[in-house]
Amino acid sequence: MSQQTVRPDVLRGVVRQALSHIGQWSEHAEELVMLTAAAESNLRYVVQIGGGPARSHFQIEKATERDIFDNYLAYRKDLLQRVIELRDLTPLSSDPLRDNPLYAAALCRIHYRRVPERLPFKDDVVGMAKYHKKYFNTSQGKAEVMNTVRKYHKYILGNEVNV
Repeated sequence: MSQQTVRPDVLRGVVRQALSHIGQWSEHAEELVMLTAAAESNLRYVVQIGGGPARSHFQIEKATERDIFDNYLAYRKDLLQRVIELRDLTPLSSDPLRDNPLYAAALCRIHYRRVPERLPFKDDVVGMAKYHKKYFNTSQGKAEVMNTVRKYHKYILGNEVNV
């Protein structure tokens, strides 16, 4: 299991830069991507615990990456080019999802971009946690909404809450 703990302020800078580069930044999108990192990796793991296929602080699987390219980016050439620009910042011998947080943040945002439902408001932590569960973690995933709320408060806001 590979760990690369990142401070929330550093990750926020990466997320903002990545989302701005691909033209997909908004306060709501930034906060949802931040919540996703807290929920999926505690801002620590870039390789799935137990050796699973997920990579990055957002725990994106190669199959999801491929699906984003084949079924979304292939039809949006400008966005595709911007994502490739981020991916190409990765050293050749590296795994872009694991080793390039700009690229991984961009893919996380695009994963949500494909959802037809509007993003939850940035201040609606429970709404963001429900959205994450439904559209990112899915019904098969282990995330629980109130645990995601706790993780967001702990890892992103730096406070503990009892919910």
